[in-house]
Amino acid sequence: FVLHFQPKFDLVNSKIIGAEALIRWNHPENGLIPPDYFIPQAEKSGLIVEIGEWVLNAACEACKRWIALGFIDFTIAVNVSSQQFKRGNLSQLVETALAKSGLPAKHLEIEMTESLLIDNSDELKETVRYLSGLGVRFSIDDFGTGYSNLSYLKEFEIETLKIDRSFMKDIEKNPKNKALVTAIIQMAKGLSLQTVAEGIENKKIAAMLSDMQCSYAQGYYWSKPT
Repeated sequence: FVLHFQPKFDLVNSKIIGAEALIRWNHPENGLIPPDYFIPQAEKSGLIVEIGEWVLNAACEACKRWIALGFIDFTIAVNVSSQQFKRGNLSQLVETALAKSGLPAKHLEIEMTESLLIDNSDELKETVRYLSGLGVRFSIDDFGTGYSNLSYLKEFEIETLKIDRSFMKDIEKNPKNKALVTAIIQMAKGLSLQTVAEGIENKKIAAMLSDMQCSYAQGYYWSKPT
């Protein structure tokens, strides 16, 4: 496996302020295989836990190196699966990764899915509460594609909503997509949450999102994962 990094761009201050860690399978015959093809199998087999631990450690080490180079406000986002939470030792894994890399907790962002949050278990709440207390940040990935019950937004210490890339398709021509993205951004602002738009591929959409007061964005317009 290899890690690639998708930069996160600050739309207000026009600068890169972080990145998302993205795993790829470097197949000996077929080259780099995206996670959509192998993550479901890894989750079924249980290997996702070991893979997730490796990603977490490697991402923290990479972020620490960038900070040492002078990117003092840089953050690294890491996706965490439901199985990693259910294993019950995520807090320990995060603390170990931070200690080994020397990365301050405030530079780590953990991305969770809506389907995980809807579980709303006491154990999950305690894990999020504990890690938030250390300074770790939390975001909801692919927001808008999951459940309509948004009560979890007040139950968990979430800082960021990542707007799914599907809403960016035809946003220039599709008024419904634009209306949905506008609604998500305004809701987030009302809850004092930041927003990240995913899948931005051109300057016009980036400018549109800036006008809509979206906080951050990711996409091929700035850089492919490297």
